[in-house]
Amino acid sequence: MRYVQCMVLALWSVIGVAPVAAETVKKTSSGICHPPESSWYERTEHYTAYDSVEACLEADGRLPKGLTLASLSDRQTRSGGRKEYTRSAFGHGWNDADGDCQDSRAEALIATSATTVRFADGDRCRVTTGRWISPFTGNVIQNSGEIDIDHVVPLAWSWAHGADDWSDEKRERFANDPVNLWPVEASLNRSKGAKGPDEWLPPSGQCQYVARFSRIVKQYGLQPTPTETVWLRDFLNNCRS
Repeated sequence: MRYVQCMVLALWSVIGVAPVAAETVKKTSSGICHPPESSWYERTEHYTAYDSVEACLEADGRLPKGLTLASLSDRQTRSGGRKEYTRSAFGHGWNDADGDCQDSRAEALIATSATTVRFADGDRCRVTTGRWISPFTGNVIQNSGEIDIDHVVPLAWSWAHGADDWSDEKRERFANDPVNLWPVEASLNRSKGAKGPDEWLPPSGQCQYVARFSRIVKQYGLQPTPTETVWLRDFLNNCRS
């Protein structure tokens, strides 16, 4: 257990964010991340476990009312003077910019399904079934409940590489940009967390994934470290050879 905790701390030191707590964070089926400080923590029995609040938020979770990352830790600051990362800096969950009740998650599911999707009811807001081919595995997924919408470039990663200086509008656009959204297996999205491709790669489609990651980074003017830049260049060169 001590080894796992050390690995988690090492990971977050690489991306520049300290986890709020090493204790299990419980994410409910409704997407609420309950850290031990939550009044519902002990009463939450059915949940997906995460190692930190940040990892839960990166997997499309949200904190319960009354809790913020700042209130959970007064030492959650980045090295080099960066402001602390909060998921809410990228907007409060999935945006419904056109007001048609289909948020950016639903629109990503509709756009990428190989068949006409079905909705939970006549309001046509929540997608329930379709036919999605995971870019991480090539597997076919038909139940939307088994899907997470992956940010190809994770929000926490982008924050550590320049997004902390963006306007709120640009961050929200980035978090809901269809180019940065991929429907994938929930388990793999949670395994990826906030890691860049030099730390995590999908089981298949790795060249496609890294190429898309690099395009988005360039499109938004994010700034990988020199080491990450060399890694991305060398990996893509190997893909072309």
